[in-house]
Amino acid sequence: MAMGNQELADKDVHYEEDYIQRRGLKLFTCRWLPVHQEIKGLIFMCHGYGVECSVFLRPTGIRFAQAGYAAFGIDQVGHGKSEGRRCYVESFQDLVDDSIAYFKSIRDLEEYRNKPRFLYGESMGGAIVLHIHRKEPEEWSGAVLQAPMCKISEKLKPPQIVTSILTMMSNYIPTWKIVPSENIIDNAFKDPIKRAEIRANPFTYQGRPRVKTALEMLRASESLEQRLDEVILPFLLLHGEEDRVTDPDISRELFRTSKSCDKEFKLYPGMWHGLTAGEPDDNVELVFNDIIHWLNKRSSLGSDSPLRQADISALESATPSKQRSSSDIKATVGKVTD
Repeated sequence: MAMGNQELADKDVHYEEDYIQRRGLKLFTCRWLPVHQEIKGLIFMCHGYGVECSVFLRPTGIRFAQAGYAAFGIDQVGHGKSEGRRCYVESFQDLVDDSIAYFKSIRDLEEYRNKPRFLYGESMGGAIVLHIHRKEPEEWSGAVLQAPMCKISEKLKPPQIVTSILTMMSNYIPTWKIVPSENIIDNAFKDPIKRAEIRANPFTYQGRPRVKTALEMLRASESLEQRLDEVILPFLLLHGEEDRVTDPDISRELFRTSKSCDKEFKLYPGMWHGLTAGEPDDNVELVFNDIIHWLNKRSSLGSDSPLRQADISALESATPSKQRSSSDIKATVGKVTD
């Protein structure tokens, strides 16, 4: 249920909405700001496929603001309150570039220039975060990746022959909603009451994936899967052990192969895909506590933290003849199983 301004004020949170122009389209943006406390850092949020920021990510934005962070979100083209054909992704790179443009406009504001800045992405949003990092490796203090779309689960991915057919069809019927797929909402959100609330959200897309959208998502995830070793920024990686939408095994691989000097992986037994939106309240609280704890430890280092610079140095010094092994990287793990 949406909260009014007075209810947010009672929670010491201030909420704002705005639009930006990109490629002739109006894209919706929003922010949650802490009240009566100094801002510890900035969090730039990237939502998942078919959802949006103002309703779906509202509880997350509120939690961040209550913890002392300014949280900013953008509805991707065709999602939520943004313009564009519903859930049609003509180019995944557009999602990345739109996010970069909006986030940079916030980072460049005088009052925010010296604040730590973190990326936060859920599912498809996690893939957007990693692609942003690829284009801006030195701009971020860290990232929180919740079930990132580095590989689509085999349960939801079309068979190879279907993918080949769709590739040919995308040149002729890119917007058609004919891609065979399991229902994402049923597979992503464990709690039946919260699942029903997500279905009731008028901004939630519940149709079949469009031809070009499915191909762009697949290509974006495959591109990440092949280049996991290029991830160098500090990150907290979160995944439900029973996730049926994105593959927990590829998160394990991301943790093992990335060159980041500061990384943490938490695998939650029994949890599904939507860790902060679809789990029972106790599980949601556990996940949020882990996120806030991780952010608090790193925001105290400032925007130019030694950890960030160490990660940049690791990338610059790495060569094909001298790669860092996993034993050279210090990291903490909540639960990792082979």
